[in-house]
Amino acid sequence: MKQINKVKYEGYNYIDGGVCAAKGFKANGLYCGIKKAMDALEAPDGNESPLSNDKPDLCLVAADVLCNAAAVFTQNKVKGAPVTLSQKHLKATGGRARGMILNSKNANTCNADGEQKTLRMCELAANKLGVKTEEILIAQTGVIGQIMPIEPVENAIDQLYEGLTYDGNEKAAIAIMTTDTVKKEVAVEFELGGKVCRIGGMGKGSGMIHPNMATTLNVITTDCAVSTAMLQKALDEVVKITYNCLSVDGDQSTNDTCALLSSGLAGNSEITAEGSDFDIFKQALYIIMSNITKMLAKDGEGATKLLECNVSGAKNTDEAIIIAKSVICSPLFKCAMFGADANWGRILCAVGYAEADFDINEVDVKLASKAGEIHVCEKGAGIPFSEEQAKKILLEDEIFIKVSVGSGEGKATAWGCDLTYDYVKINGDYRS
Repeated sequence: MKQINKVKYEGYNYIDGGVCAAKGFKANGLYCGIKKAMDALEAPDGNESPLSNDKPDLCLVAADVLCNAAAVFTQNKVKGAPVTLSQKHLKATGGRARGMILNSKNANTCNADGEQKTLRMCELAANKLGVKTEEILIAQTGVIGQIMPIEPVENAIDQLYEGLTYDGNEKAAIAIMTTDTVKKEVAVEFELGGKVCRIGGMGKGSGMIHPNMATTLNVITTDCAVSTAMLQKALDEVVKITYNCLSVDGDQSTNDTCALLSSGLAGNSEITAEGSDFDIFKQALYIIMSNITKMLAKDGEGATKLLECNVSGAKNTDEAIIIAKSVICSPLFKCAMFGADANWGRILCAVGYAEADFDINEVDVKLASKAGEIHVCEKGAGIPFSEEQAKKILLEDEIFIKVSVGSGEGKATAWGCDLTYDYVKINGDYRS
């Protein structure tokens, strides 16, 4: 139910392996007891939360070689300690990294000792890998404002390191899940200069998703040789039309992180400038990030449907993005989709308050799914349509909202999910 339908792209083949698909990357994930330790800190009498369990909560992605690296982070003014430390490490190394340590259950945000704890985690991983501390990046997710217990990580680091394997991607992907109901990973292979290159990634996220520059926690690895500058350029350009076009609930996280590492072990000539090779790589990155974006949207907290809004005819891409996100972010529209109600007026309302320049009298709206397509609005006004057919279309678990706003060349896609009773229930007792 939560799996997405992957779009096929000529010249790119989907493969297994996630963050371990590319040459030179190992991973592992395990349970170390972060939530249990948090409960002990808050309830010294031993009364643990009923949600304490042995779900994996710690993972490590490690490279055989020093990698070129790029990253994007949250633009929230409140930034988690792992965000600020990873930024410092990338600056110190000039965009190089050997690995990344991640945990769930605790975001380590708004804590006086936050950076001290993140630095210690990086030191632990670096010591085991035999590399410099600044060559390790970090990402954390979970509850904000609660002390991050470091002892569980210290106790588990040997096992985490010893369990690193070239097929440990699934363990790692599971370990970063919070309210996620499914792991999120994807990988593809493609050819560049006669060499087979691979790129794969994993992500997590279900709630507090409304990104700007990144979303949730994501690690992407590739063996395609790309310079640090071009990795960052590709990531900046692709994040704009994928992760930044995603919204589950309108809340931008404090810990959003997306890191991209290149081992260069595929053997292709390093990409150092724009051109055909860069375009081929950037398309591969788009495939990874767009698929993870859709996975995140479909697994939104309490969600039953993936919503995709396709906007065309705008003056430019930026304005198309604004309109598409306006629709996806509308709570009323999201509720209508939950109820399979073809209340197209809510779509037009959201299009109308988008801060973009277009003629509302040129707006057309269609609703579609694998059950068919129906035209509900033409030139800014309603037209007769079958409510029965519309209901059938909207009962599917992937819904497409097609909006045309004129004859311009700007087009964009945004992704989200429906708003359900369960979203409130999940977030009403998130810390319990």
